[in-house]
Amino acid sequence: MELGLLLLRLLLGAILFMHATQKLFGWFSGPGLDKAAGLFDSLGQRPGRAMARLAALSELAGTILIVLGLAAPLGAAIVTGTMLVAGLAMTGVKGTVWSAAGGGEYPLVLAAVAAVLGFTGPGGWSLDAALSAPWSATGTSAAALTGVLALAVAVVAAIPPLLRGRLALRRTTQVNDRASAA
Repeated sequence: MELGLLLLRLLLGAILFMHATQKLFGWFSGPGLDKAAGLFDSLGQRPGRAMARLAALSELAGTILIVLGLAAPLGAAIVTGTMLVAGLAMTGVKGTVWSAAGGGEYPLVLAAVAAVLGFTGPGGWSLDAALSAPWSATGTSAAALTGVLALAVAVVAAIPPLLRGRLALRRTTQVNDRASAA
């Protein structure tokens, strides 16, 4: 079990690192910050450049915590919230969850994996375990409660940017409708 949790943390960390640096620097065939800003604008996450930078830095911070297994519930909450915003914003704009049609399937899966780590804890091969953090032991009530709290924090944190994005898109649609009616 410990090896499985470590591998899951490392895999998720690698994916999130690549995901973040695609946005920030254009690494791993990514768009870079300017093009990522355009995508964020199209999703209603405005100002796009600032929101793309915030998302990428959140992904990196969550990645570091998850990979090290240090304050793992916080890392899980950061990643879950960030990926929920991405996945739900994409799904809302495209009207479908499926990635092949531009929906948010992929970030939603990353959010789910991070949330699972919030419930399981980082496992015995982590800094949390070395520091005897109560959530590091899997299968305990402390780990389960911590998972519930991490998920709740992620969902609550995701609500404001999602609402802001929907309002921004609604305003853009209204402006476009007025312009085409004139």
